[in-house]
Amino acid sequence: MVVLGLQLVDGFGRVARKLRLSVTDRCNFRCDFCMPLNPVWIPHREILTYEEMARIVRILVSMGVTKIRLSGGEPLMRRDIEKGIKMLREIPGVEHISMTTNGYFLAEKAEALKRAGLDSVTVSLHSLKPERFEEIVGRKDVFSKVLEGIDKARKVGLEPVKINCVITRGCNDDEILDFVELGRASALVIRFIEYMPFDGRHMWSPEKLVSGAEIIARIQERYELERLPREPGSTSVGYRFKDGGKGMVNIITSMTQPFCGDCDRIRLSADGKIVPCLFSRDEYDVKSLLRGGASDEEIAEFIRRSYRRKFAGVEALIKSGRVQPLIRPMHTIGG
Repeated sequence: MVVLGLQLVDGFGRVARKLRLSVTDRCNFRCDFCMPLNPVWIPHREILTYEEMARIVRILVSMGVTKIRLSGGEPLMRRDIEKGIKMLREIPGVEHISMTTNGYFLAEKAEALKRAGLDSVTVSLHSLKPERFEEIVGRKDVFSKVLEGIDKARKVGLEPVKINCVITRGCNDDEILDFVELGRASALVIRFIEYMPFDGRHMWSPEKLVSGAEIIARIQERYELERLPREPGSTSVGYRFKDGGKGMVNIITSMTQPFCGDCDRIRLSADGKIVPCLFSRDEYDVKSLLRGGASDEEIAEFIRRSYRRKFAGVEALIKSGRVQPLIRPMHTIGG
């Protein structure tokens, strides 16, 4: 029986409300800022089953977690992902299930994902120039398929559909206004993300980081923006167009203005590690308890102790000057 009524609180008083659930470390793209040249995949036997994931989610929901975002690697590479979504959807207390995907398989799977219970989707799209996009992701002839997936997601009623774009100086920072025009033309939410030190090839440096303030300044050269109130725990700040234009702009300032103070996220890796903070190396193996006969109460207490040790956040790294590339490869835990 799951222990009820005890919130999941860290040592700084932050309460977990959202789970980032990595369902696989595998990905069919090889984005240079994410994936090592020669990735070492987690053996299949070490990946949590959907039943094991659902058990952890039930325990987390009993402690106040209500929103789940599925990630990877590429979550749509996980076989029968619709089955996993349906199992999560049936858990009382789960209010919202979303997914971050590269979009390659989205056109063929969007309808089934919606039927299974997926609410919304975010597609990673780091360039609107086909050749540049395919150079970034390391695959040929994929750009049009990603765009098809975005269109299909909207048609089947996944709402909202968001676009994630990591802006890197010298790579795609000349496309900021192009993405804005895409959002205005199609009513998409465009999420500009500061380049973070999780690259698989040690390419990150402060010089390549384009700040959220610079991104907003570039947009305001063409459009007046209205900043919206930030929802507590949100990783982004939202803006709408004062001229009433469709779409929205979100800015994720993880490096220049992080929101660690009210972070409400906990992460579970595909191989069963509790990861309290994306910016620390700390992780706690809950899979051994799952497969070792532990009760729900024992697992709940293990998660509670692990989360209590949650790192202060990237703000502490920035102040100490200890921000270094490759805190952990992004493909192993998702965003």
